[in-house]
Amino acid sequence: MATINGRPAKYRITLKELRELMEHRGHEGIQRVSDYGGVQGIMERLYTSEDKGLSGNRQDVEHRRETFGSNVIPPKPPKTFFQLVCEAIQDITLIILIISAVISLLLSFYQPKDDSGDAAIVEEDEHHGWIEGFAILVSVIVVVIVTAFNDYSKERQFRGLQSRIEGEHKFSVIRNGEAIQILVGDIVVGDICQIKYGDLLPADGILIQSNDLKIDESSLTGESDHVKKGETVDPMVLSGTHVMEGSGKIVVTAVGVNSQAGIIFTLLGAAVDEQEQAIKKMKKGEQGQVTSNSHITHDNNGTGNDLEAFHGHYAAKNPEATTERAATPNRDEVPSGGGHKKEKSVLQAKLTKLAIQIGYAGSTIAVLTVAILVIQFCVTKFVIENSPWKSIYFNDLVKHFIIGVTVLVVAVPEGLPLAVTLSLAYSVKKMMKDNNLVRHLDACETMGNATAICSDKTGTLTTNRMTVVQSYICEKLMKVTPKFSDIPNEVGPKIIEGISVNSAYTSQLMPGPNPGDLPMQVGNKTECALLGFVEGLGKSYQQIRERIPEKAFVRVYTFNSDRKSMSTVIALPNGGYRLYTKGASEIILKKCAFIYGHEGRLEKFTRDMQERLLHQVIEPMACDGLRTISIAYRDFVRGAGKAGINEVHLGPNDEPNWEDEANTVNNLTCLCVVGIEDPVRPEVPDAIRKCQKAGITVRMVTGDNINTARSIATKCGILRPQDDFLILEGKEFNRRIRDSNGDIQQHLLDKVWPKLRVLARSSPTDKYNLVKGIIDSKINESREVVAVTGDGTNDGPALKKADVGFAMGIAGTDVAKEASDIILTDDNFSSIVKAVMWGRNVYDSIAKFLQFQLTVNVVAVIVAFIGACAVQDSPLKAVQMLWVNLIMDTLASLALATEMPTPDLLLRKPYGRTKPLISRTMMKNILGQALYQLIVIFGLLFAGERLFDIESGRGAELHAEPSQHFTIIFNTFVLMTLFNELNARKIHGQRNIFQGIFTNPIFYSIWIITWVSQVIIIQYGKMAFSTKALTLEQWLWCLFFGMGTLIWGQIVTTIPTRKLPKILSWGRGHPEEYTEAINLGGDDSRYDPMDDNKKPRAGQILWIRGLTRLQTQLRVIRAFKSTLEDLEDRRSIHSLRSLRNMHVAQTPVTASLLYANRQFLRGLNRDQSPPASITIQVPTSPININEMNARYIDDDGPDDRSSETRI
Repeated sequence: MATINGRPAKYRITLKELRELMEHRGHEGIQRVSDYGGVQGIMERLYTSEDKGLSGNRQDVEHRRETFGSNVIPPKPPKTFFQLVCEAIQDITLIILIISAVISLLLSFYQPKDDSGDAAIVEEDEHHGWIEGFAILVSVIVVVIVTAFNDYSKERQFRGLQSRIEGEHKFSVIRNGEAIQILVGDIVVGDICQIKYGDLLPADGILIQSNDLKIDESSLTGESDHVKKGETVDPMVLSGTHVMEGSGKIVVTAVGVNSQAGIIFTLLGAAVDEQEQAIKKMKKGEQGQVTSNSHITHDNNGTGNDLEAFHGHYAAKNPEATTERAATPNRDEVPSGGGHKKEKSVLQAKLTKLAIQIGYAGSTIAVLTVAILVIQFCVTKFVIENSPWKSIYFNDLVKHFIIGVTVLVVAVPEGLPLAVTLSLAYSVKKMMKDNNLVRHLDACETMGNATAICSDKTGTLTTNRMTVVQSYICEKLMKVTPKFSDIPNEVGPKIIEGISVNSAYTSQLMPGPNPGDLPMQVGNKTECALLGFVEGLGKSYQQIRERIPEKAFVRVYTFNSDRKSMSTVIALPNGGYRLYTKGASEIILKKCAFIYGHEGRLEKFTRDMQERLLHQVIEPMACDGLRTISIAYRDFVRGAGKAGINEVHLGPNDEPNWEDEANTVNNLTCLCVVGIEDPVRPEVPDAIRKCQKAGITVRMVTGDNINTARSIATKCGILRPQDDFLILEGKEFNRRIRDSNGDIQQHLLDKVWPKLRVLARSSPTDKYNLVKGIIDSKINESREVVAVTGDGTNDGPALKKADVGFAMGIAGTDVAKEASDIILTDDNFSSIVKAVMWGRNVYDSIAKFLQFQLTVNVVAVIVAFIGACAVQDSPLKAVQMLWVNLIMDTLASLALATEMPTPDLLLRKPYGRTKPLISRTMMKNILGQALYQLIVIFGLLFAGERLFDIESGRGAELHAEPSQHFTIIFNTFVLMTLFNELNARKIHGQRNIFQGIFTNPIFYSIWIITWVSQVIIIQYGKMAFSTKALTLEQWLWCLFFGMGTLIWGQIVTTIPTRKLPKILSWGRGHPEEYTEAINLGGDDSRYDPMDDNKKPRAGQILWIRGLTRLQTQLRVIRAFKSTLEDLEDRRSIHSLRSLRNMHVAQTPVTASLLYANRQFLRGLNRDQSPPASITIQVPTSPININEMNARYIDDDGPDDRSSETRI
């Protein structure tokens, strides 16, 4: 028999059997597991063991991977360059240009049968006639390739982040008897995984052992209630679900595409493709509107039918889920996106509105230009000259049409989305180096507008390396670790055992990487501090854990915000039980009836003694910034002897009622109180000072004691002596913000939050209410933009509600990371300050580009329009305007969007929500420069031939040789544009426009390349660019006019901005005003086809989806978002909640339906004839804040800053 690593090569259970096994739940699941001899039997069949796990042998792991699959879901293949080219060329304006250019090209070879004079003209110029049409085609190809290359390179760049994200996501497994962290992708069937609070489960498995385990399966079922799991209740745990409470051990039974979530992904891929096809049909105007609740019929391969089938099958077997789904029929009103897409970012909202408005204005002028050119041509030829129709006139009409389309191309600011994308992409890449991993691109820009930061304490403001520095044992307060021999025998062993047993077994102290280094704290840092105290006493917690393994526990009451404690019950040798408890001192002491006094004497713990201990020991510790934890116990004894005063006597057949927690965890005996220090990070006070200078208010929201919070806040600089501030506990905060009916009132919140600096003993509801209250408040004209940090599972609501949510990369749970916008890879507050700086830089970069582009837009459109009216021709030819368009869109956006941030950015106040996008200073610069450029261009147009003593270019015939006159106009315009690009680098009225120019090599490289290209175009462009070579003198004049923009810029700067009317600013007001316009443009928006009032008009769809290119051009941003979110999905392997954020799931796909997939598969295995239709309808599971509150892991107890289940 073939063997692998000493065991048979053939497993005694097949992949198919395991897949079928994982489709069962509850008692049915227990029955199926018992058919295989229980979980122990399954482990034997997979050649693994509970205690030893897998051997970790490479050959063994590879064989399991080949047999049962690897724990990765193949990513959606990236779009090829050719696909991106095809997408780029679908833009309506480009298509119109291509058609026009092709017609122009064909007409140039067409020789009409006419009188000899006209034929002679055609023959004379026919070798030039094709050049213009061909040049336009080449220009279009260049634009398309540049756009596609931008898309391609950025998509590759973001896929490059994948390895970083995947490399950071590890999971705890037991291999060769040791608990180790391995990459999620390396988990194989047969691995023994340790699961704990906050974990996102990476594979399907069966519980071996669990403690008070509750799992959120809403990502699969759509049900918001947490599901209790246990070996005797429901042992099946599924990938993509979240551990909300408790801990346990599982044996992995299915990974990757064979897990329940993987099966759903496989089916879903076909369903989503179908829905995308249906949407494409809808866009083409075919019958049948596809909305978020559409029934998509799929007759060819049955995928759609399958989904419909299991939808019905699941509804039949799970009436509660159906009721829950039916009760919320309008779930689709919640934007799909995992709750993240609360609204468009401030900048994107205003930019989209601006782009649409410019599109309308530009297109109106383009239509007028064509109309005027055609009317003037017809009047001249057919009325004044009274000429008959000739076929050659087609060329003239096509030429006029091309000019109009080109005006439209120049007018439509398609560079805006590109500039946003480039700036964000560049910033995101750089922010990685500053320990900010950006999950949602718009968060980067929003952070620049932040006016308030609500920060956690532990790990963010402090180092999260905790140590016990004070202890109170047997009426002795010690500020150094005592000797174990100095602790009375009655007390010492119980303290050691109580800490070792009543802490998560995943919390450990590991040797440092180098000899002499401090031990590494793995898991919950508070528990690690207590384990360090045990080691400091000279004892080994590991020996006690080996003597009392987790499977020996009788009951575990895990930490939550209601308990603010954790308790573990173990069996005693005499048949009794001992309950150990630890938690927040003031909470535990209230439950204590006894205490060990001087020399270990057991004493009754009276109310007076409690008060004295509180005031003389606990409060002084808290005022020193220490977290205080009490450790206590209670014995339940059997036997004939009399029980002690602090013991509970049990009869021979009596068992404590473990369900009655209130009476079980009561009448405790206090063993000790310890003070744990978590020092403030040395860089935090300076970072907070920078925030305050930048106009950002920092608030601390913590679950810790109010005295500890006040001490840390003072050390950080959050509380300053000269400030009028407020420090509240959660209870007092709630009393102040609620009316007599217990409802939160905004006007009451508005009295509290402006002065509030520290919120202590807070719950997740308090944190959420504070964030929501600040965001919704209208007492400040500029409105607040709020950033929040969080790391616990139940920080999710506040992280999602915030404008920008920061999750901790080290201490944060998977759930918190999924709810966040940015992950702090070093958990450090100073990284948030860097995010603010980058965010402000993004906003300023976009504003610079806007100032530059709008000047070009205004000038080019007016010149083309007035030129058409005055001289029956545009001074700027079609190919020339395409070149200008390339300069001002792609090249300028790249140059201006890649400016590096400077510390000066933190010296101004934040913009807030209502700051105008185009300030009065910017409008002054735009209008000032446009005025100068128009005067110069029209001066050259009407007087240039006299100034330079050259032949006039006005009134030239079709296909006439290019003139120096119009070449000078084109050259001067481009040079003025180039020098104005230097002016555009400063938007706040600074005079030194060259400051920092050499810190951005991209800018000066592009500027020089554009210059060189312009020289080549002028001197050698000839017919292709409608240019004629200029002399040195003419070049110097062009340069003189170009450099004049710099001098003129200084003159414009001297005009006082304050005296300008506010009407000159644009984009003032709250971004909500702009969301209607945006919702028409993006793929994410949905409307009800039955509601005519909400349905966008055909004209709006044409403009927004076509001429303005917003839908087409924003694909870059969507590609980035989807790529980042895809990476997050793959990082967690099956995070189905993230599925709502995925690019493929931009059309809604329901979570409850996904769970039903499994039921369908079971039905399909039994009956191979699937029914005939598909319904994809996904409720985004709501977050019940009140339920969350009960499970909040706050700063109070040992559990708050970790991904551990217990304290």
